[in-house]
Amino acid sequence: MTAHPAWTPASRPGIVPLHPLSFGTILGRSFVALRQNPRVLLGFALVVQTLAFLVIIVALGFIAYATFSRLDTLRPGTEEYDTVTAGSVALMIVASLVLGLAAGAVTVIVQGVVVLEVTHAVVAERLTLGALWRRVRPVFWRLLGYSLLVGAVAVVVLAVLGGIAFGLGVVALPIGIVLGILFVLGLIPLYWWLVIKLLLVPAVILVERATIRGAIARSWTLTRGRFWSSFGVVILIVMIFGFVGQVANIPLSFLSFGFGTVISPTGDVETSGIIAVIAGVVLTYAVLLLVQSIAVVVQSTATALIYVDCRMRHEGLDLDLMEYVERRDAGAADLPDPYLQHVGRDQPSPYLVPATSAAPGYPPPGYPPAYPPAQGYPPAQGYPPAQGYPPAQGYPLAQGYPPAQGYPPAQGYPPAPPAAPTQWAPPVSSPGEPGREDT
Repeated sequence: MTAHPAWTPASRPGIVPLHPLSFGTILGRSFVALRQNPRVLLGFALVVQTLAFLVIIVALGFIAYATFSRLDTLRPGTEEYDTVTAGSVALMIVASLVLGLAAGAVTVIVQGVVVLEVTHAVVAERLTLGALWRRVRPVFWRLLGYSLLVGAVAVVVLAVLGGIAFGLGVVALPIGIVLGILFVLGLIPLYWWLVIKLLLVPAVILVERATIRGAIARSWTLTRGRFWSSFGVVILIVMIFGFVGQVANIPLSFLSFGFGTVISPTGDVETSGIIAVIAGVVLTYAVLLLVQSIAVVVQSTATALIYVDCRMRHEGLDLDLMEYVERRDAGAADLPDPYLQHVGRDQPSPYLVPATSAAPGYPPPGYPPAYPPAQGYPPAQGYPPAQGYPPAQGYPLAQGYPPAQGYPPAQGYPPAPPAAPTQWAPPVSSPGEPGREDT
């Protein structure tokens, strides 16, 4: 009996096809990915953003109460009153910056979890929140360091340019105003150019375990030739959620005003004003937190998909992913991480079979050439010898066949004898055949 291979089910599809992605696929799948694992993606992001917001509000409220409450003991208009006011405002600004950096660190955690979840969803895998955090934790400080580095560079650049514009404004106010406008207009394209060129740094740190410097270099290389498509995806997502935030804010303003009127229909300014402000602020920020959480998830998903697409186009990552999926679905265990195999395509995959013939210009650089035949084995029978070699000596030519055209007959062997002429013979009839007589 002939053994037939066992039936193997088709590989499970991920959130994107395993080939280079189009602009529409990246943009559309960035929103669809929320359905892949909503509890980890949206639920985790919403909980973390809400906790961060509450901590920031409570901390700023406590600092404001501790600093500005001193003004009640001072007389307005005095020098001491102005000094305490300036110190309280400066302390609030510093506290806002520190708490903003803390909120950025929390956002980095959300981005890391989302990026790793999306990279696993590409190969149809779903991890728990604990498993994702165990992969984020070793590189969390690199992500935080990169965020702090970007924030520090932005503060320094703005401080330098603002100082230049302010200094020129003191000397000549029109020149300072014009120069400040030019600085702002020049920073807009520079900002977006740097955002796109450094867009993949968090994904490289998370997926490839790269250092900050190595991740910056990798992101700069991977986005080469993919700038405008990546820019289009990012700017569209920013515009969509900015529009959604504005649309959601308008009815909330009317709702808070109507709520205050319902609570205090007599027009009591103190009661209705306080209740309306509190209700409006709480409701507005609740909706904005939801919109912001979805925006963080969608933007992080788009970043992960752009990273996967760039590696597919530049390094053939789709081949490694398909190989991983096929071997995993065939029952193989303890497979290496496909995103860490052949980073930069500097080494060939051990599972790729070298081609014996290919189109001009192939195989691609980095792949091994075709293997030569094993030494010591004669060529297959029935094929003529290689050109330029005479036939083997000592063997006569086949009888009855003329020699090859252009070659003399082999020396020492007579030519083949001519064939005997064919003579006609009368047909012999069988006994009893009609029309024939037996002789």
